[in-house]
Amino acid sequence: MSELASAEHPASLAPARTVSAALMPSQPAPGDREDCPTCGGGIVGALPPSYVYAIGRIEPRYPQLSVEKEFAQVTGRAQTNGLTDRQALHQVLEQRENRYLARQLCWVMTIEGLETYILLPRDPADYHLLIEALRSTPRATDVDVVIGIKGPVAPPTLCNGLMVPIVIFDQIYSFDVDALIGSIPRPEQVEADQFKAVAEEVFNRVIQIADNAGATDEHRALNYLTMRYPAVYATVADAHAGNASLSAVYVQPSALSGARRIVQVIFAFTNRNTDVVEKFSVRVDVTEQFPFLVTKLSPYFDR
Repeated sequence: MSELASAEHPASLAPARTVSAALMPSQPAPGDREDCPTCGGGIVGALPPSYVYAIGRIEPRYPQLSVEKEFAQVTGRAQTNGLTDRQALHQVLEQRENRYLARQLCWVMTIEGLETYILLPRDPADYHLLIEALRSTPRATDVDVVIGIKGPVAPPTLCNGLMVPIVIFDQIYSFDVDALIGSIPRPEQVEADQFKAVAEEVFNRVIQIADNAGATDEHRALNYLTMRYPAVYATVADAHAGNASLSAVYVQPSALSGARRIVQVIFAFTNRNTDVVEKFSVRVDVTEQFPFLVTKLSPYFDR
């Protein structure tokens, strides 16, 4: 299970890998489809790439009746006594000889319960990341993070009529919220139970921001900080200890932006007794697929 990594600490999540340009062999590349006139020979052709850093849940779907029947036949030959349907599906897909079935499935990412993306690996070897995201015993706290490039809207034949954008992913992190929170370094002055409650509140507020599909610079920066920068959680815990509430989180272009796209994420805290507002900000570079920290969290003053 993946754990949170920090810009200040060695990455504890699985490292992103170098991948080839191959797409799933059984499907044409999005750039080659006739319904994507701007794609040219690549995913987005002459247009600048649209990156995704999304937090949600990954679920498999049967794109065709024949694929569902093939799964039923393979499952019938497997030893699945006593297993739930989900456990049986997971066991079948884990078998190397059944990997072809994983390529036939339609992998859908839902965000806040809405079908948002259809996922395809840039490297066919990365289908194991999708299989790992398919928990044998799913829980409400399961979370998947997808990092990739947003392509065209899927044709209706790709996923049984579902028409949402395709995301060609390079990395997937799968974990549950408790594991994420347990991996965050806790400030010594904050009790474990109190810090857990703070971390859960911060995480839930970020992923519940309206229309946070992880496709805009603002949402990619917020999702990156939520997953990779523990100082955010520590700052909120310190504010709560000082009787202040996290009253607002907003993102704006940074004055440091030049050739690169840098955004400034601002956290506002309001004292519960005096209504005095104190702000902290952090800068994140979102120019390319993998966001990274430019400046650490520090006090922010309105100009």
